[in-house]
Amino acid sequence: LPAVGTESYAQILLVYLWCLGGLIGLWTRTGGAQYFARWAGERMVRGRKTAKLFGCIIGTVFHQGGTISTILAGSTVKPVCDEAKVSHEELSYLVDSTASPIATVIPFNVWPSYVAGLVVGTIPLFATTGDAISFFYKAIFFNFYGILAVFFTYTFALEVNPFVFGKMKKAIERVKSNGQLDRPDAHTMSSKELDELKIPEGYKPGNIDFAVPILTLIGVAVGGLIFLGSVPINEAFVLAVLTAMVVALIKGMRLTEVVDGFVDGVKGVSLGAIILALAVTLGRVSSSLGTAGFLIRTTSEIIVPAFLPAIFMLICMLIAFSVGSSWGTYAVVFPIAMPLAYAVNPDPFYMTLCFGAVLGGAVYGDQCSPISDTTILSSLATGSDHMDHVTTQMPMATIAAGIGAVLYTIIALVAL
Repeated sequence: LPAVGTESYAQILLVYLWCLGGLIGLWTRTGGAQYFARWAGERMVRGRKTAKLFGCIIGTVFHQGGTISTILAGSTVKPVCDEAKVSHEELSYLVDSTASPIATVIPFNVWPSYVAGLVVGTIPLFATTGDAISFFYKAIFFNFYGILAVFFTYTFALEVNPFVFGKMKKAIERVKSNGQLDRPDAHTMSSKELDELKIPEGYKPGNIDFAVPILTLIGVAVGGLIFLGSVPINEAFVLAVLTAMVVALIKGMRLTEVVDGFVDGVKGVSLGAIILALAVTLGRVSSSLGTAGFLIRTTSEIIVPAFLPAIFMLICMLIAFSVGSSWGTYAVVFPIAMPLAYAVNPDPFYMTLCFGAVLGGAVYGDQCSPISDTTILSSLATGSDHMDHVTTQMPMATIAAGIGAVLYTIIALVAL
């Protein structure tokens, strides 16, 4: 009860889930997303590869990370990729992998400020918030998991990634052979209310039905960041839904049809709301048991300077996977990891390695955790079976993390 009674969960439920569902439900009445899909397909998409590349580009453009990017990217590219016969396992991986990883590699967002607030004053290198933010940008090139995750995603889209095997390979073979976007017994995160078009007779879909609410969402979010210094997420999502309603009404749709579309959309994300509530609860249980602190205490005792960056990365991977949050992991690990690393070796380059390892390790755990909000919303926005999404993206993500850990160790051995 305390977990689902929090303001943050209420915000996710009412704004992200219901507004997202309502917006998609409205598009089933206006045909806006499908019209845009056909429009984009005629000009940009020439098959599966270009459809997946389109998905990567959209995810990169919406690079704020977390729920914003997964919702925007997923809802935008799903109609395009469905038309091009891209399996939902592939699509959910593309959407999830261009969320938090991109946000740490192209951090023109709130991530540097958030992390800076956690580490400022912990060591002499972070005397001020400006110092910490500058260090974040310097550490981008040593955020090996973030860089490799993005690289793997684009090579996957172009079908030149050599690490595609197991369930992901089967999903690709399935959709190529018979066009099935999901396996036959999949339990997808979306419902028929979000997939079936119910365009009223006489209503003419157009790009305006799609563009106005999406541009409203982006404009309010980015405008707030520029002029107010913070992203007004609640207002952005609510205004996006309202503008979609207004456009439909101006174009002649009856108010009852508009409301019915919104209600169908809300109904369609009910399963996602329940899963997210249980995920929040599990995260609270993990926090109450002291899981994060226990992992740090037991693992950080193995202090060999050359191995410490890789150890930090592993710690963050485990914690973030357990609690389903990269930011929550940062809050626990950064204030402890930076003083510990500085005590072992105060060299700025060594500190950069450790900083990048914490950044990437937490993103891996968040991306792969089945209780992460971005993982859940990636499944929801793309209509994928949630555990199919988790189990198909984890092998490639783990390989990227493994390569990153090896790079940290080799560079630390050579440079120190």
